[in-house]
Amino acid sequence: MSFIIYMSNYIIPFTFFYIVGLGLLSKTPIYDEFIKGAKDGFKVVLDIMPTLIGLMVAIGVLRASGALDLLSRLLEPITDPLHFPSELLPVVLVKMFSSSAATSLLLDIFKEYGPDSYLGRLVSIILSSTETIFYTMAVYFMAAGVKKTRYTLIGALFTTLVSTIASVVITNLVF
Repeated sequence: MSFIIYMSNYIIPFTFFYIVGLGLLSKTPIYDEFIKGAKDGFKVVLDIMPTLIGLMVAIGVLRASGALDLLSRLLEPITDPLHFPSELLPVVLVKMFSSSAATSLLLDIFKEYGPDSYLGRLVSIILSSTETIFYTMAVYFMAAGVKKTRYTLIGALFTTLVSTIASVVITNLVF
């Protein structure tokens, strides 16, 4: 374990010196390439900004209106037989759209139930094993100009479902 900690302290500086060294050996103008990449990155940010703002506003509206809590209560008869706490359903749904909004819901659960509670541990594992599907697809596919996503959405939703089920199983086994 100490080896991993030791390596993690030096991986970033090593990567930095590797890139600079490789650039010097290949006689590439490193700073010019960095500036060109930064300009391209800024253009991508400007291209995806409307999508990001739309996602953030939608999540804020859902959360403020109480629609997520209503959905949680409506689906409680389905989640209870599956041994999935209905209080965590909004977190799982919001996580698919926004990680920061899911984190704010996580903090609400921590305040109400505590971070060491069953719900606190379960939601922590769920958030660490799932992805912001719609955000990632919107941002990266838009930036790359992908029009046909094929099976990406189906695969990502399936993976989120499996990760959530595995989180419940792991939490029940370990804690």
